[in-house]
Amino acid sequence: MGEQALRAEVRSALSALLRPKASDAAFSFLGAGQDDVEAGRVLLATLAEGGWSVPTWPAAWGGRDATPEEAAIVGQELARFDVPDLYPFMVGLALVGPTLLTHGSALQLERWLPSIASGAEIWCQLFSEPDAGSDLAALSCRAVRDGDMWRITGQKVWSSRAHYSRWGLLLARTDPDVPKHAGITAFALEMSAPGVDVRPLRQMNGDTHFNEVFMTDAVVPDTDRVGDVGDGWRVAITTLMHERGALGPGGGPGRRELIDLVRRAGSADDPLVRARAAGVVAELEVGRLTNLRAREARRAGRPPGPEGSGAKLRGAAAIKALADLAVDVEGLGGLIASAGEDEWLTLFLTAPSISIRGGTDEIQRNILGERVLGLPPEPRPDKGVPFKEVPRSAPS
Repeated sequence: MGEQALRAEVRSALSALLRPKASDAAFSFLGAGQDDVEAGRVLLATLAEGGWSVPTWPAAWGGRDATPEEAAIVGQELARFDVPDLYPFMVGLALVGPTLLTHGSALQLERWLPSIASGAEIWCQLFSEPDAGSDLAALSCRAVRDGDMWRITGQKVWSSRAHYSRWGLLLARTDPDVPKHAGITAFALEMSAPGVDVRPLRQMNGDTHFNEVFMTDAVVPDTDRVGDVGDGWRVAITTLMHERGALGPGGGPGRRELIDLVRRAGSADDPLVRARAAGVVAELEVGRLTNLRAREARRAGRPPGPEGSGAKLRGAAAIKALADLAVDVEGLGGLIASAGEDEWLTLFLTAPSISIRGGTDEIQRNILGERVLGLPPEPRPDKGVPFKEVPRSAPS
């Protein structure tokens, strides 16, 4: 089927399910400034029957077996309609679902994928720790086997939407006698399990989406282990590559919203504003095309690679440039509004976090330097050393 025919088919199908977007509709980026979970759940349930929410997934698990190009058309057409921000569901849709398709068992796919696609169950990511952020493999949360169960003890932080997630994709250390990357195992943790304590953190944009998660002897069945024992780092890499792609350009405000703002503000004839706007639009478009190329490579069987790091860097820079320009164009009127009332100010306060979440800009540059440019790796004095012998900060 040609592109125009496919676009017409998608538009017709979505028109039967959704209302067109109003020309003055507000936007949200990464869920900042809002938390309408039920609206997103209703939308995903509406889209589930046709596989529209996860078009690249296999049809057997709620998708449409779509190519990346076909999925891009679905996303473009979906943007024409009045839909809520789906960010609360994106860990499941964009990270956990694809990771399970790579590493999960058949029973796990049957158990979890349909509820992710329909929005029935929300997932969070339990990776970062107070002493294991950029150096994620230094995590110390431990899992001790007890028959056909595991007992989890430790702390996670910056876990988006953990306070209302049903499940968390967890990394824990199962063997301290081997080097740090080799002793990690991945699990699906039920967030309501005894021993799990979730504490929200307030951000400068007014949101309370991030959380600390404390686990004290929390029990996880071995059937909820994702991948082999000790193979958690490979699971983590798959997840992180999908995350970096998801945090690249795409979603939220873009070309249309920026141009509309510039015109409303009467700045369309200002040559400096036009030049800055053109630069932002170009960066967003480069990011979109690069993401398409990366998705096609994954579909061809190549595992996620360093292109995710490039997408993450470009996305962070483009979104910050977009937010800076928008607030400059709005002028004082934009700055005196409170976060949550003005979506551009909310974006401005949220944008710096893109350089931290999903792996810092510095880590992405290291990955690109080593894996693309062939530069010497950073010194790693703990390489090959059993984790229990690596010097660590004393607990406070």
